[in-house]
Amino acid sequence: MLEREAPVSVEQPRSPHVPRWLVRAIWLGHRRLYALTGGRFGLRQPSESRWGMLRITTTGRRTGKSRIAILGYIDDGPNLVTPAMNGWADPEPAWWLNLQAHPDATVELPDGVRDVTARAAVGDERTRLWARLVGLGTAAYTDANAALRSRETAIVVLEPRVERDS
Repeated sequence: MLEREAPVSVEQPRSPHVPRWLVRAIWLGHRRLYALTGGRFGLRQPSESRWGMLRITTTGRRTGKSRIAILGYIDDGPNLVTPAMNGWADPEPAWWLNLQAHPDATVELPDGVRDVTARAAVGDERTRLWARLVGLGTAAYTDANAALRSRETAIVVLEPRVERDS
């Protein structure tokens, strides 16, 4: 009689993927809670170990209408930095597509409102900022999550807008 080898159990790495419906429900709930509390809940300052939350108003790339999103961010000197992720889904988030078409935006922070201009970090700056996000040690910003996307996640720098004299 032939002896059979016991099947080898190959443990698959667990995907950090969160169901899309849950991501959307959290986004909608967050925005609703912000609206219901008149902005008293939903935004926060970042710290050395935690990302903050801001509310950004962009101009729609096709409609020209105001569009609002709540995003996680970190400070980098006078700049605000956020990854252009879409719940780690593959498509680019609409707010980032809007900023690529119309880089000027307004952000609401716990301490007030700022006019900003958006750009993508590149090269060493992108590497440094991504390392800072990953260094927070949260489940949101990891190389494993970034690998779920077919393209590199843009790191968006929101610089204070400088008004030019006419």
